[in-house]
Amino acid sequence: MRVLITGAGGQLGSALQRTAPDWAEISAIDVEDCDLTDAPMLTARLVVEAPEVILNAAAYTAVDRAESDEATARAINADAVGVMVEAMASTGGRVVHVSTDYVFDGLSPVAYRPEDERNPQSAYGRTKAEGEDRLRPEDLLVRTAWVYAAGGANFVRTMIRLMNERDALGVVADQIGSPTWATGLARTIWGLVEKGATGTFHHADDGAISWHDFAVAIAEEAHALGLVKRIPVINPLTTADYPTPAKRPAFSLLDCSKTRALLGDRAVPWRENLRLMLEEEASLG
Repeated sequence: MRVLITGAGGQLGSALQRTAPDWAEISAIDVEDCDLTDAPMLTARLVVEAPEVILNAAAYTAVDRAESDEATARAINADAVGVMVEAMASTGGRVVHVSTDYVFDGLSPVAYRPEDERNPQSAYGRTKAEGEDRLRPEDLLVRTAWVYAAGGANFVRTMIRLMNERDALGVVADQIGSPTWATGLARTIWGLVEKGATGTFHHADDGAISWHDFAVAIAEEAHALGLVKRIPVINPLTTADYPTPAKRPAFSLLDCSKTRALLGDRAVPWRENLRLMLEEEASLG
């Protein structure tokens, strides 16, 4: 099966390439290969690649910058998805699109199910929801949250850097969700593709924590591996203490039971995957 991966140089795009099954004939593109804001260029590239499946791991993910640059965010997160869908409709292929917890408002008392009503509260969330709306019933939508990977630009690696620079730092403690190791997400996506899944599915690692909880665990696990010289004081902050241009969901836990039932695998605890990622990070030197 000919599979095109977009966003090839990102955390998920890289993980999708590393975990690709033998049956997938992979081609991969990133921003230097094709400007997703240029619809004619993207269309032409899709004609050349002629994929049977597009795994769209590309996204405008600068959440705060999107508040003042919503047009560019929309071009990448929504309009480019429409171009991909149109191209696949003409060839009989399908799009696998990755979206985000930011399409929800964060007010739910329980984990969000795939079919729950969306109500994005930021430009990033709005443009990602618009991208979801471009998909057809025969396409596949996978929502995720708090993605991180060894070697990438993410919360885990930022925390390690700050912990090695400071004796104390503050981290928001009133936003709840679950982290997602990009490798685990990639494996789930390949599993869903192999099953021929269509519609909407969720994937995140198992457990409900705050960013503060996550930071404390990162400190403990990274220190044990020698990635952090000493564990600093990690003070809990409120969202009000740390204002940002974009509003973050206060609660963005994703219900992944539908995904786990279809794939017949277990929900991996977030700390277990954090440890695996940090071991990989340590091996990178």
